[in-house]
Amino acid sequence: MGFTSVFYYFVTPFIAGIFAGLLFHIGLWWTVKALSSSRKPALLTIGSYYVRMGITLFIFYLVMNSSWVRLTVCLLGFLTVKYTMMRMLKPGENVSSFE
Repeated sequence: MGFTSVFYYFVTPFIAGIFAGLLFHIGLWWTVKALSSSRKPALLTIGSYYVRMGITLFIFYLVMNSSWVRLTVCLLGFLTVKYTMMRMLKPGENVSSFE
């Protein structure tokens, strides 16, 4: 397996997964932060969910390119962001200090 194959099957999808994870979780953080001042919190929550999920699935679809290996590596990048953010923010703590 040459450098090009490794880059194509592992590095690029992992970076794309990190990007998708950052977009998804920063969007989620923004949504939760904006809920208190929203006039229609249900619409904001549902709309944000569909936009975040649509963008994430579109990135996964583009990266997949008919290869389950690339999709799996992309998902690993996405989950890496999730677990990193969970460790950084520690559930139950005041997240306003993150700003």
